[in-house]
Amino acid sequence: MFRPERAVMSVDASRPLGLKTGMDKAHALDMVFAALADPTRRAILAMLLEDDMAVTDVAEPFEMSLAAISKHLAILTRAGLISQERRGRVKWCKLEPDALRDASIWMQGFGQFEAVHLDAFERFLRDELRDDP
Repeated sequence: MFRPERAVMSVDASRPLGLKTGMDKAHALDMVFAALADPTRRAILAMLLEDDMAVTDVAEPFEMSLAAISKHLAILTRAGLISQERRGRVKWCKLEPDALRDASIWMQGFGQFEAVHLDAFERFLRDELRDDP
């Protein structure tokens, strides 16, 4: 007897494969921003801008264990920011160039607000405070 509550997987035929729902996109953005929140992971991404690197080469400049670096790499991989592949005995890391696209698009929504010009703001405050009795 078929029991739907025991089904391992369900398929939504109304949604094309690969298309993310709003909730999926929100979760993906959360994972990207969480991964970017750590300075070690940002440094790793900067290193991978140059070229693909072996995990041991990624770990070299950091004063932490290879296991700790592997955890950082796993977070970056889950967020889709890097991919990892085994070439022979060596595990390589590669930056995924399109990974930040959704985050960038999301942040561009805030581009409608002009950056505060601190010098002009400082002059404004000085003028306003000077006029106060």
